[in-house]
Amino acid sequence: MAALGPLLVVGCGDDAVRPRGDAGVADAAVDGARSDGGRVPDAALPDAALVDAGLADGAGPDGDAADASADAGVVLVGARVRVVASNLTTGNFQAYELPGIRILDGLDPDVALMQEMNYGSSSASELRNFVDLAFGPTFSYYREPGVQIPNGVVSRFPILASGSWTDPQTSNRGFAWARIDVPGPKDLWAVSVHLLTSSEANRNLEATALVALVQAMVPAADFLVIGGDFNTDVRDEPCITTLGAVVSVAGPDPVDMAGNPNSNAGRSKPYDRVLADGDLVPFQAPVVLGGSSHASGLVLDTRVYTPLSDVAPALASDSAAPSMQHMAVVKDFIVPE
Repeated sequence: MAALGPLLVVGCGDDAVRPRGDAGVADAAVDGARSDGGRVPDAALPDAALVDAGLADGAGPDGDAADASADAGVVLVGARVRVVASNLTTGNFQAYELPGIRILDGLDPDVALMQEMNYGSSSASELRNFVDLAFGPTFSYYREPGVQIPNGVVSRFPILASGSWTDPQTSNRGFAWARIDVPGPKDLWAVSVHLLTSSEANRNLEATALVALVQAMVPAADFLVIGGDFNTDVRDEPCITTLGAVVSVAGPDPVDMAGNPNSNAGRSKPYDRVLADGDLVPFQAPVVLGGSSHASGLVLDTRVYTPLSDVAPALASDSAAPSMQHMAVVKDFIVPE
Protein backbone atom coordinates (compact mmCIF):
# COMPACT_ATOMS: atom_id res chain seq x y z
CA MET A 1 0.00 0.00 0.00
CA ALA A 2 1.25 3.45 -0.85
CA ALA A 3 1.98 5.76 2.05
CA LEU A 4 -0.76 8.21 2.88
CA GLY A 5 0.03 11.84 2.25
CA PRO A 6 -1.64 15.23 2.28
CA LEU A 7 -4.54 15.77 -0.07
CA LEU A 8 -3.83 17.94 -3.06
CA VAL A 9 -7.05 19.04 -4.72
CA VAL A 10 -6.43 19.60 -8.40
CA GLY A 11 -8.48 20.22 -11.48
CA CYS A 12 -9.06 18.47 -14.76
CA GLY A 13 -5.76 19.20 -16.48
CA ASP A 14 -4.30 16.97 -19.15
CA ASP A 15 -2.03 15.30 -16.61
CA ALA A 16 -4.98 14.33 -14.42
CA VAL A 17 -7.44 12.79 -16.89
CA ARG A 18 -7.46 10.84 -20.10
CA PRO A 19 -10.53 9.91 -22.13
CA ARG A 20 -12.33 6.67 -21.31
CA GLY A 21 -13.36 6.34 -24.92
CA ASP A 22 -14.26 8.25 -28.07
CA ALA A 23 -17.54 9.31 -26.58
CA GLY A 24 -18.29 12.22 -28.88
CA VAL A 25 -19.01 14.41 -25.86
CA ALA A 26 -20.19 17.92 -26.56
CA ASP A 27 -17.74 20.63 -25.53
CA ALA A 28 -20.33 22.00 -23.11
CA ALA A 29 -20.34 18.81 -21.09
CA VAL A 30 -16.60 18.82 -20.54
CA ASP A 31 -16.50 22.59 -20.07
CA GLY A 32 -18.90 22.05 -17.17
CA ALA A 33 -16.11 20.45 -15.14
CA ARG A 34 -14.85 22.55 -12.27
CA SER A 35 -12.48 21.98 -9.38
CA ASP A 36 -11.27 23.50 -6.16
CA GLY A 37 -7.61 24.37 -5.87
CA GLY A 38 -5.39 24.18 -2.82
CA ARG A 39 -4.54 21.87 0.04
CA VAL A 40 -6.88 20.88 2.80
CA PRO A 41 -5.73 22.70 5.96
CA ASP A 42 -4.14 20.77 8.80
CA ALA A 43 -6.57 19.06 11.14
CA ALA A 44 -7.77 20.26 14.47
CA LEU A 45 -7.86 17.54 17.09
CA PRO A 46 -11.28 15.91 17.72
CA ASP A 47 -13.18 17.83 20.34
CA ALA A 48 -13.45 16.29 23.77
CA ALA A 49 -17.23 16.03 23.81
CA LEU A 50 -17.34 13.72 20.79
CA VAL A 51 -14.35 11.69 21.90
CA ASP A 52 -16.11 11.14 25.20
CA ALA A 53 -19.10 9.79 23.25
CA GLY A 54 -17.10 6.63 22.62
CA LEU A 55 -16.04 7.11 19.02
CA ALA A 56 -13.05 5.16 17.81
CA ASP A 57 -10.37 6.89 15.79
CA GLY A 58 -11.56 5.23 12.60
CA ALA A 59 -8.30 3.42 11.92
CA GLY A 60 -8.90 -0.02 10.47
CA PRO A 61 -7.02 -2.88 8.87
CA ASP A 62 -4.28 -2.11 6.41
CA GLY A 63 -6.41 -3.36 3.56
CA ASP A 64 -4.74 -6.72 2.93
CA ALA A 65 -7.40 -9.38 2.53
CA ALA A 66 -8.29 -12.73 1.10
CA ASP A 67 -11.97 -13.35 0.55
CA ALA A 68 -14.52 -15.29 -1.44
CA SER A 69 -15.90 -13.47 -4.45
CA ALA A 70 -19.62 -12.76 -4.77
CA ASP A 71 -19.29 -15.15 -7.70
CA ALA A 72 -19.37 -18.58 -6.03
CA GLY A 73 -16.18 -20.54 -5.64
CA VAL A 74 -13.68 -17.81 -6.56
CA VAL A 75 -11.12 -16.85 -3.93
CA LEU A 76 -9.72 -13.34 -4.28
CA VAL A 77 -6.41 -12.28 -2.78
CA GLY A 78 -5.39 -8.65 -2.57
CA ALA A 79 -6.31 -5.43 -0.81
CA ARG A 80 -9.76 -4.72 0.52
CA VAL A 81 -11.46 -1.59 -0.78
CA ARG A 82 -14.73 -1.07 1.10
CA VAL A 83 -16.96 1.50 -0.59
CA VAL A 84 -19.86 3.07 1.32
CA ALA A 85 -22.61 5.31 -0.04
CA SER A 86 -23.36 7.80 2.74
CA ASN A 87 -26.32 10.11 2.94
CA LEU A 88 -26.45 9.88 6.73
CA THR A 89 -27.18 13.44 7.79
CA THR A 90 -29.64 14.02 10.61
CA GLY A 91 -31.30 16.90 12.42
CA ASN A 92 -32.52 20.15 10.89
CA PHE A 93 -29.52 21.37 8.90
CA GLN A 94 -28.64 18.58 6.43
CA ALA A 95 -25.44 18.01 8.36
CA TYR A 96 -23.59 15.08 9.90
CA GLU A 97 -24.17 14.50 13.60
CA LEU A 98 -23.31 11.71 16.03
CA PRO A 99 -25.64 9.02 14.56
CA GLY A 100 -24.10 9.26 11.09
CA ILE A 101 -20.59 9.57 12.50
CA ARG A 102 -21.04 6.43 14.60
CA ILE A 103 -22.38 4.46 11.62
CA LEU A 104 -19.45 5.44 9.41
CA ASP A 105 -16.97 4.68 12.17
CA GLY A 106 -18.53 1.26 12.69
CA LEU A 107 -18.52 0.34 9.00
CA ASP A 108 -14.81 1.16 8.60
CA PRO A 109 -14.96 2.30 4.95
CA ASP A 110 -11.91 2.65 2.76
CA VAL A 111 -13.76 4.99 0.38
CA ALA A 112 -16.93 6.87 1.31
CA LEU A 113 -19.15 8.56 -1.27
CA MET A 114 -20.64 11.41 0.74
CA GLN A 115 -23.82 13.41 0.21
CA GLU A 116 -24.82 16.56 2.10
CA MET A 117 -21.26 16.75 3.44
CA ASN A 118 -21.84 19.48 6.00
CA TYR A 119 -20.60 19.49 9.60
CA GLY A 120 -21.10 22.35 12.03
CA SER A 121 -20.34 25.53 10.12
CA SER A 122 -18.31 23.46 7.63
CA SER A 123 -15.14 25.42 8.22
CA ALA A 124 -11.94 23.75 7.12
CA SER A 125 -11.05 22.81 10.70
CA GLU A 126 -14.52 21.43 11.42
CA LEU A 127 -14.56 19.33 8.25
CA ARG A 128 -11.13 17.94 9.14
CA ASN A 129 -12.44 17.17 12.62
CA PHE A 130 -15.45 15.37 11.13
CA VAL A 131 -13.25 13.20 8.92
CA ASP A 132 -11.00 12.39 11.88
CA LEU A 133 -13.99 11.33 13.98
CA ALA A 134 -15.87 9.29 11.37
CA PHE A 135 -12.89 7.78 9.54
CA GLY A 136 -9.52 8.58 11.07
CA PRO A 137 -6.76 11.21 10.98
CA THR A 138 -4.91 9.56 8.08
CA PHE A 139 -7.86 9.82 5.69
CA SER A 140 -7.92 12.33 2.84
CA TYR A 141 -11.04 13.99 1.49
CA TYR A 142 -12.49 16.17 -1.21
CA ARG A 143 -15.67 18.23 -0.71
CA GLU A 144 -17.37 20.39 -3.30
CA PRO A 145 -16.85 24.09 -2.51
CA GLY A 146 -19.47 26.81 -2.49
CA VAL A 147 -22.66 24.78 -2.77
CA GLN A 148 -25.53 24.19 -0.36
CA ILE A 149 -25.48 20.39 -0.03
CA PRO A 150 -22.07 19.34 -1.31
CA ASN A 151 -21.06 15.86 -2.35
CA GLY A 152 -17.66 14.58 -1.41
CA VAL A 153 -15.26 11.63 -1.33
CA VAL A 154 -13.31 10.43 1.71
CA SER A 155 -10.47 7.93 1.21
CA ARG A 156 -8.08 5.82 3.26
CA PHE A 157 -5.83 5.78 0.19
CA PRO A 158 -4.14 8.86 -1.35
CA ILE A 159 -6.32 11.08 -3.53
CA LEU A 160 -4.31 11.93 -6.63
CA ALA A 161 -6.79 14.35 -8.21
CA SER A 162 -10.28 15.55 -7.41
CA GLY A 163 -12.94 18.02 -8.41
CA SER A 164 -16.59 18.55 -9.24
CA TRP A 165 -18.32 18.07 -12.56
CA THR A 166 -21.36 20.26 -13.13
CA ASP A 167 -24.78 18.68 -12.73
CA PRO A 168 -26.74 20.50 -15.45
CA GLN A 169 -30.05 20.09 -13.61
CA THR A 170 -29.15 21.74 -10.30
CA SER A 171 -26.82 24.37 -8.88
CA ASN A 172 -26.68 23.30 -5.23
CA ARG A 173 -24.37 20.30 -5.80
CA GLY A 174 -22.46 18.61 -8.61
CA PHE A 175 -20.85 15.25 -9.29
CA ALA A 176 -17.88 15.08 -6.90
CA TRP A 177 -15.06 12.88 -8.15
CA ALA A 178 -11.71 11.67 -6.89
CA ARG A 179 -8.98 9.66 -8.55
CA ILE A 180 -7.61 7.39 -5.83
CA ASP A 181 -4.30 5.53 -5.60
CA VAL A 182 -5.68 2.19 -4.42
CA PRO A 183 -3.21 -0.70 -4.07
CA GLY A 184 -2.20 -2.30 -7.35
CA PRO A 185 -1.56 -0.93 -10.82
CA LYS A 186 -4.98 0.65 -11.44
CA ASP A 187 -6.37 3.85 -9.97
CA LEU A 188 -9.94 4.01 -8.71
CA TRP A 189 -12.18 6.85 -9.88
CA ALA A 190 -14.88 7.41 -7.26
CA VAL A 191 -17.85 9.60 -8.18
CA SER A 192 -20.35 10.75 -5.54
CA VAL A 193 -23.79 11.70 -6.80
CA HIS A 194 -27.02 13.06 -5.36
CA LEU A 195 -29.70 13.02 -8.03
CA LEU A 196 -32.82 15.15 -7.85
CA THR A 197 -36.11 14.19 -6.24
CA SER A 198 -38.05 16.32 -8.73
CA SER A 199 -38.76 13.75 -11.44
CA GLU A 200 -37.66 10.55 -13.10
CA ALA A 201 -37.03 12.54 -16.29
CA ASN A 202 -34.66 14.96 -14.56
CA ARG A 203 -32.73 12.10 -12.95
CA ASN A 204 -32.27 10.55 -16.37
CA LEU A 205 -30.95 13.86 -17.75
CA GLU A 206 -28.46 13.94 -14.87
CA ALA A 207 -27.40 10.37 -15.61
CA THR A 208 -26.98 11.16 -19.31
CA ALA A 209 -24.70 14.09 -18.49
CA LEU A 210 -22.68 12.00 -16.05
CA VAL A 211 -22.18 9.19 -18.57
CA ALA A 212 -20.83 11.70 -21.10
CA LEU A 213 -18.42 13.13 -18.53
CA VAL A 214 -17.18 9.71 -17.45
CA GLN A 215 -16.64 8.62 -21.05
CA ALA A 216 -14.69 11.79 -21.74
CA MET A 217 -12.65 12.02 -18.55
CA VAL A 218 -12.07 8.60 -16.99
CA PRO A 219 -9.47 6.25 -18.51
CA ALA A 220 -11.01 2.98 -19.64
CA ALA A 221 -8.19 1.03 -17.98
CA ASP A 222 -8.92 2.41 -14.50
CA PHE A 223 -11.49 1.20 -11.99
CA LEU A 224 -14.68 3.26 -11.63
CA VAL A 225 -17.35 3.38 -8.95
CA ILE A 226 -20.39 5.67 -8.97
CA GLY A 227 -22.44 5.82 -5.83
CA GLY A 228 -24.55 7.78 -3.45
CA ASP A 229 -28.14 8.95 -3.34
CA PHE A 230 -29.96 8.35 -6.63
CA ASN A 231 -33.44 9.14 -5.23
CA THR A 232 -34.86 6.41 -7.45
CA ASP A 233 -38.40 5.21 -6.83
CA VAL A 234 -37.83 1.81 -8.47
CA ARG A 235 -34.73 -0.27 -9.03
CA ASP A 236 -34.89 -0.20 -12.86
CA GLU A 237 -35.58 3.50 -13.29
CA PRO A 238 -34.33 4.96 -16.61
CA CYS A 239 -31.41 6.80 -14.99
CA ILE A 240 -30.02 3.47 -13.79
CA THR A 241 -30.37 1.95 -17.25
CA THR A 242 -28.57 5.00 -18.66
CA LEU A 243 -25.70 4.61 -16.19
CA GLY A 244 -25.36 1.04 -17.40
CA ALA A 245 -23.25 2.46 -20.24
CA VAL A 246 -20.35 2.96 -17.80
CA VAL A 247 -21.10 0.81 -14.71
CA SER A 248 -22.76 -2.52 -14.06
CA VAL A 249 -26.35 -2.13 -12.88
CA ALA A 250 -27.10 -5.85 -12.57
CA GLY A 251 -27.92 -7.47 -9.24
CA PRO A 252 -27.77 -9.03 -6.81
CA ASP A 253 -28.22 -5.92 -4.71
CA PRO A 254 -27.10 -5.32 -1.13
CA VAL A 255 -29.72 -6.06 1.53
CA ASP A 256 -30.06 -5.58 5.26
CA MET A 257 -30.13 -8.45 7.75
CA ALA A 258 -33.89 -8.79 7.20
CA GLY A 259 -33.42 -9.08 3.41
CA ASN A 260 -34.67 -5.58 2.56
CA PRO A 261 -32.71 -3.87 -0.27
CA ASN A 262 -34.37 -0.45 0.12
CA SER A 263 -32.41 2.36 1.71
CA ASN A 264 -34.63 5.41 2.18
CA ALA A 265 -35.59 6.34 5.73
CA GLY A 266 -38.91 4.51 5.41
CA ARG A 267 -37.18 1.43 3.90
CA SER A 268 -39.53 1.37 0.91
CA LYS A 269 -37.43 2.75 -1.99
CA PRO A 270 -34.02 1.91 -3.52
CA TYR A 271 -32.49 5.35 -3.14
CA ASP A 272 -28.81 4.56 -2.52
CA ARG A 273 -26.37 2.47 -4.52
CA VAL A 274 -22.74 1.60 -5.11
CA LEU A 275 -22.23 0.79 -8.82
CA ALA A 276 -18.90 -0.49 -10.15
CA ASP A 277 -17.65 -0.73 -13.71
CA GLY A 278 -17.01 -3.99 -15.53
CA ASP A 279 -13.33 -3.99 -14.59
CA LEU A 280 -14.08 -3.79 -10.86
CA VAL A 281 -17.17 -6.03 -10.60
CA PRO A 282 -15.17 -9.30 -10.83
CA PHE A 283 -13.35 -8.28 -7.65
CA GLN A 284 -16.47 -7.78 -5.56
CA ALA A 285 -16.36 -9.83 -2.36
CA PRO A 286 -18.71 -10.40 0.58
CA VAL A 287 -18.82 -7.66 3.19
CA VAL A 288 -17.51 -9.25 6.38
CA LEU A 289 -18.29 -7.55 9.68
CA GLY A 290 -17.36 -9.47 12.80
CA GLY A 291 -18.74 -12.97 12.34
CA SER A 292 -21.27 -11.95 9.67
CA SER A 293 -20.77 -12.18 5.91
CA HIS A 294 -23.02 -10.37 3.44
CA ALA A 295 -22.53 -11.88 -0.02
CA SER A 296 -23.98 -9.09 -2.18
CA GLY A 297 -23.10 -6.20 0.11
CA LEU A 298 -24.99 -4.63 3.00
CA VAL A 299 -27.68 -2.05 3.63
CA LEU A 300 -27.00 -1.10 7.24
CA ASP A 301 -30.08 -0.47 9.35
CA THR A 302 -28.95 -0.45 12.97
CA ARG A 303 -32.49 -1.33 14.07
CA VAL A 304 -32.27 -4.79 12.48
CA TYR A 305 -28.53 -5.49 12.42
CA THR A 306 -27.23 -8.05 14.92
CA PRO A 307 -24.94 -8.20 16.72
CA LEU A 308 -24.37 -4.47 16.92
CA SER A 309 -20.91 -5.14 18.29
CA ASP A 310 -19.92 -5.81 14.66
CA VAL A 311 -20.46 -2.14 13.87
CA ALA A 312 -19.53 -0.50 17.18
CA PRO A 313 -19.81 2.31 18.16
CA ALA A 314 -23.10 2.47 16.19
CA LEU A 315 -26.22 2.29 18.36
CA ALA A 316 -29.50 0.52 17.60
CA SER A 317 -31.26 3.89 17.55
CA ASP A 318 -28.90 5.55 15.05
CA SER A 319 -30.82 4.61 11.88
CA ALA A 320 -33.97 6.03 13.49
CA ALA A 321 -32.39 9.33 14.53
CA PRO A 322 -34.54 12.44 13.88
CA SER A 323 -34.44 13.33 10.18
CA MET A 324 -32.02 10.50 9.38
CA GLN A 325 -31.80 10.67 5.60
CA HIS A 326 -31.04 7.11 4.45
CA MET A 327 -29.27 3.87 5.25
CA ALA A 328 -25.62 3.32 4.35
CA VAL A 329 -24.97 0.95 1.44
CA VAL A 330 -21.74 -1.06 1.51
CA LYS A 331 -19.81 -3.10 -1.06
CA ASP A 332 -16.37 -4.68 -0.69
CA PHE A 333 -13.85 -5.28 -3.43
CA ILE A 334 -10.58 -7.22 -3.16
CA VAL A 335 -8.30 -5.63 -5.73
CA PRO A 336 -5.11 -7.37 -6.90
CA GLU A 337 -1.93 -5.69 -5.70
